[in-house]
Amino acid sequence: MGTTDVPDGGPEARTGLIHLLRKVSVEFGLRQAEFAAHNGMHPTDVRALICLLDAGRAGTDATAGWLGAQLGLHSAGTTAVVDRLVRLGHVTRTRDPRDGRRVLLAVEERAEELGQAFFGPFIGATDAVLRELDSRETDAVRRFLTAAHEAVRAAPGSGRAPEPP
Repeated sequence: MGTTDVPDGGPEARTGLIHLLRKVSVEFGLRQAEFAAHNGMHPTDVRALICLLDAGRAGTDATAGWLGAQLGLHSAGTTAVVDRLVRLGHVTRTRDPRDGRRVLLAVEERAEELGQAFFGPFIGATDAVLRELDSRETDAVRRFLTAAHEAVRAAPGSGRAPEPP
C-alpha cells in the first residue's frame, strides 16, 4: 500500500499528502523557471508578475514598495525587477490619479497573453480535475491549501508573518 493509500488518514497518509504538495510545488517552480528563461526573465520576475496579477484581480494598488514586500526584496532589488519588466514590455508604471506622488504598477496585456499561452494548458488541466470534485471536496482542498500556504509562509526562517485574514 502506498503512503497515500492508507485508509485511516494516519501519519503515513498525511506524509504522503505533504510529499505530493511538495511535488506540485517543485514542478510548478520548474515550469515558472522554464517560462522565465523562454521569455528572457529572471524567475523572480515571474513571481513579480504573479503578485501584480493577483493585486489587479483583488483591486489592490500595487506600488514598488508593496511589490518588494510581497517578494521579500529590498528597494534596489525591487527596482531592478520592475525596471526589467518595464523594459521587456510586461509592466507599466503610471502615476496614481488620486495621489500623484505614488507610482502604480500594472501588468501589460502582452504579458498576460504570454502567461496564458504557456500556463493555459496547465490551468485547464487543473480546472478539469477540480470540476470532477463536489463542493465538499473542493472546500476541503481549499482549506488544506490555505492552511498549508499559511504554515509555509509563517515557518521559522521565512522572514514573513502570516497574512491577515
